[in-house]
Amino acid sequence: MVERLTRDFVLFWTTLDPIGTLAIFAGLTAAFPVRERRKIALRASLYAAIILIVAVVIGQIVLDEMGIRVLSLKLAGGIILFLFSLQMLFGSTEHASASSEKDHDIAVFPLAVPAIAGPGAIMAVILRTDNDVYTIPQQAQTAGVLILVLILNYVLLLLSGLILRIIGQNGAAILVRVMGMILAALSVEIVMNALGIGSWAVPLH
Repeated sequence: MVERLTRDFVLFWTTLDPIGTLAIFAGLTAAFPVRERRKIALRASLYAAIILIVAVVIGQIVLDEMGIRVLSLKLAGGIILFLFSLQMLFGSTEHASASSEKDHDIAVFPLAVPAIAGPGAIMAVILRTDNDVYTIPQQAQTAGVLILVLILNYVLLLLSGLILRIIGQNGAAILVRVMGMILAALSVEIVMNALGIGSWAVPLH
């Protein structure tokens, strides 16, 4: 159980990418007062949590209604996570400044979606709460790990100013690349496990 929960934590941490979100948040809210930054961090975290929890609860049901097999989901999920890891490894860590539109809430876009609850994160939570593979208690444990990562992400957003002053933009970029490499390895394991290729394939449950 500990191994599975650890794997869940690493997978959610890399797909939610709190370090990358931290850099985005710091850049978008640099001109805001501290109180407003905290409000934005809270809203973004709540919106992302709602999206991901909905994916946990009804994501599998929707897939079943569409007739999508678990094998297809695992293969597609592994490929998507691998592409997501490549974006983390080779993508730019610089982001555009916040929109000047009066009604534009940056807590919704780009912070909640796609910075926190992006395609990779949504796919990851659906894969790790598959009704055909995991029991209800196991899914509840996975949901608990997801909430823990979301809480840690929120704490990092609150500490964004201090953390970036300590590690600098270069340090943040290095951490994003390291997380990308770990996610690439996990995504390969998902594909190999789905195909059952090689006796070394590591079970994901």
